[in-house]
Amino acid sequence: MLALGIICAIGASTLYNTSIALQALEARQVGHEHALRASLIGRLIRNPRWLVATLIGLLGWPLEIAALLMAPLTVVQPCLASGLVLLLWLGVTRLGETPGWRECGAVAAIVIGVAGIAWAAPARTTSNAGTVPIAIALALVTIPVLAPYALRARAHAAGTLAVVAAGFGYAWTAIATKLLTDELSAGSVAVAAIWLATAAASEGLALLSEMSALGRRPATRVAPMMFSIQVLVPVILAPLIFEESWSDTPGGGAALVVAILLILAGVVALAGSRAVGAVIESAHADDQVVGESR
Repeated sequence: MLALGIICAIGASTLYNTSIALQALEARQVGHEHALRASLIGRLIRNPRWLVATLIGLLGWPLEIAALLMAPLTVVQPCLASGLVLLLWLGVTRLGETPGWRECGAVAAIVIGVAGIAWAAPARTTSNAGTVPIAIALALVTIPVLAPYALRARAHAAGTLAVVAAGFGYAWTAIATKLLTDELSAGSVAVAAIWLATAAASEGLALLSEMSALGRRPATRVAPMMFSIQVLVPVILAPLIFEESWSDTPGGGAALVVAILLILAGVVALAGSRAVGAVIESAHADDQVVGESR
């Protein structure tokens, strides 16, 4: 079951990263004055290519739910970062970019990290620490999610704060999705529906923040920070609110920490690499040529 859960998580990550790459191209076509406003999504939903890109990302969500039904959050969340390898593959096969030591090392770090996570995985749980700890955790996650909207008048709000808000928003989605799967396992469909609604809400807000950031910054600068946050926050909270014990894993949790750090290092290096960036910039240039020819 654990292996199948990891496969589902990697499949979800592949769809998510494909969606990010395609969405970035369309978000840059919308004026900066729409950043962090609902009008940004209003304009984007009229773009058929953006809708297709978003649908690709949404198709990853059922796979993530399936992964969480078979594997602990500590395992699933880091595996969701593995899809960045797809962008490297596109850069090499489509654009003829030659991967260097940075890219090779990043891929190796992600592969070894995922293997390490699978080897040292804690047991999957369906229990949690209770309503109060969950409420406190989600309240703390909410602060950075809402921060750029509270400071929208400031120019930098659509930059770094938007990236941070997107990362925390997707982290909340992961936590709510985990709670959803736990309720489904317990047969509590009504409660699961509530968590589904909160997950959808956080996903929508995170998407708005992400699109605002992508409208001002290249995806290769947005992705490293965003992915690092959305991987780390649920993993840190998993032992605290989902009682996923690391003490029974190899090295008393040390092996898990090393594996997670390897994945994070690989994500940061790969997301900022020339080969990955070339995919986004080349497609953006092609889009501009098409627009000028109309």
